Amino acid sequence: MLTIASLWIPFTIVAALGQVARNAMQRSLTGPLGTWGATNIRFLFGFPFSVLFYATVLVVSGDHVTTPPSMFWPWLLLGALSQILATGLMLVAMNTRSFVVTTAYLKTEAIQTAIFGFVFLGDHLTWLKVLAIVIATVGVVITALRPGGEKSFAELKPTIIGLVAAAAFALSAVGFRGAIITVPGVSFVTAASFTLVLGLFVQTLVLTVYLLSRAPKILQDILRLWKPSMLAGFTGAFASQFWFLSFALTAAANVRTLALVEVLFAQGVAYYSFKQPISARELAGIVLIVIGVAVLVGA
Repeated sequence: MLTIASLWIPFTIVAALGQVARNAMQRSLTGPLGTWGATNIRFLFGFPFSVLFYATVLVVSGDHVTTPPSMFWPWLLLGALSQILATGLMLVAMNTRSFVVTTAYLKTEAIQTAIFGFVFLGDHLTWLKVLAIVIATVGVVITALRPGGEKSFAELKPTIIGLVAAAAFALSAVGFRGAIITVPGVSFVTAASFTLVLGLFVQTLVLTVYLLSRAPKILQDILRLWKPSMLAGFTGAFASQFWFLSFALTAAANVRTLALVEVLFAQGVAYYSFKQPISARELAGIVLIVIGVAVLVGA
C-alpha cells in the first residue's frame, strides 16, 4: 500500500507521460511559431489551468497560504527562468537531432540534478541511489545511440545545446523544490500548487513581454493557433502539477531519475508517430533504464 511519502512514484510516472505528450505537441508547433513562440504556449496557455488546479486544491483542502518567506522568491525565480531557457534549448535541439536522441541528452539532467540538489539543498543520496542514477543514465545514452548515432553525439553543437538544456532543467527542478519546501503551514499539495501558479505567472510574463518587444507577430500567430496551443498548455500544466507534487515529497534527483521512464514513452512516440524503428541497442538501453529505475524505487 502506498504511503503519502511514496506517492512521488506514481506522481512522477503520470508527469512523465504528460511531458512526453506536451513535448511532441510543442515540437509540432515549432515550425509555425518558432522556438520561443512554441516555448511560450506551455506557459501562456498553461497558466489559466494552473490557477484552476490551485483554486480546486484550496476549496478541497481548506488551506490558506500566507505570504511566503523571503527565500521563496529566489528559488522560484531560479526555477522559472531556468525552465524558460531549458525549454527553448530543448526545442532547438529537437529540430537539430531526432526526438529520441534529444531526449537522451536531456536525461543527463538526472545526474546534474543530483549534484545541484546536494550542493544547493543538501539533498541526501545513498550510494545505492547514486548507482541507480548512473545505471539509468547510461541506459539513456545507449538508447540514444541509434545506427549512425555515434556521429550524432560527435557533433559538438547539438551535444552542447542538449547538455546545457539538461543543466537548466536540473537547476529548474532544484529551484522549484527549494521554493515548494519553504511554503509554510499548508499541505504539500497546496504548497506545490501555489508554487506552480506563481512560477507559470513569472514565465508567462517574461516571455510575453519579450515577444511583444521583439516579435509581436508571433503572439498573433499563437492566438491564431489557440486550439492546439490550448491542448499543449493544458497538457503542460497537468504534467507540471504532478512534477511539483513529486518535488514536494522527495529530493529532485529521485524524481528526475524515475522520470527517465520518459525515454520509454518517447520511444513509443518515436515509433508510432515519427515512424522511427527501435533497434537492439535501444532495447539494451531500455533494460538498463528499467534496472536503474527499479534500484532507485527499491532503495
